[in-house]
Amino acid sequence: MSALSTAFVRLHARLAPVAFVPEVRLHQADEPIGLWELTEGEFRSDQPPPFWAFAWAGGQGLARYVVDNPQLSAGRRVLDLASGSGLVAIAAAQAGAAAVRAVEVDPLAVAAITLNAEANGVRVDAELADILDGDAGDAEVIFAGDVFYSAAMTNRVLRFLLRAARNGAQVLVGDPGRAFLPRDRFDELASYEVPVSEALESVRVKRTTVWQLRAGRPTAGD
Repeated sequence: MSALSTAFVRLHARLAPVAFVPEVRLHQADEPIGLWELTEGEFRSDQPPPFWAFAWAGGQGLARYVVDNPQLSAGRRVLDLASGSGLVAIAAAQAGAAAVRAVEVDPLAVAAITLNAEANGVRVDAELADILDGDAGDAEVIFAGDVFYSAAMTNRVLRFLLRAARNGAQVLVGDPGRAFLPRDRFDELASYEVPVSEALESVRVKRTTVWQLRAGRPTAGD
């Protein structure tokens, strides 16, 4: 975690409780478009603003489920895939996970995860890596919030999660009705009305579902 990335997170996000999971505090940005311009992105639907700076609906719903069902994480090795702010990873650590690994491809996200874990008094191992073409290591349970936002991302994530599930990992995802969610692969566990940023989602509440992946048998597309 570089000092520059840490300073950027501290400068552009303030520590506050998460709306739907107040047990967790995160460094959160107030204004999405200006921040996205600072990080040299383009504000459009298939290229969302920095995940680390906001409590997205899928992550909030999944974290709520993790907090309310601590047995999912307690004593287990957890992988939080595309962790963003680290919200779900922190919830798992609070629930007593034996180890929590939070993986991200954005250096700013890794900095945010580390800062957020420290702010909540838990240990989360934040890792800068793209692991989607590999495996989940020794993870016993995998969490992924709001990862099905594009066709390209869905294809890679689903293959990774299916490999992990077939190797014995329990896989849960949180999704607020994104168009690319492969619903036929999942069983519904819970559903919530989650408060969100209107600037990001064009609504103030998103119905968000927590799903468990069915491993199934491999097909040609897997």
